Amino acid sequence: MYLLSRLFLFLTKSADDVQKEREEAYLADANDIYDLEFRLRKLDREKSTRHPGWMSQH
Repeated sequence: MYLLSRLFLFLTKSADDVQKEREEAYLADANDIYDLEFRLRKLDREKSTRHPGWMSQH
């Protein structure tokens, strides 16, 4: 039953939820305040350069 409930939760999470959890885990792994600030700036830079899929030039 536990496995089934975990599978259901996995399938019902949106991509935004998964991305938010990854970012929170990345930030939580910071060693000190300076590392945390570096990681926050890195995520901000990545978000500012990220574009929707329909805007990419393939």
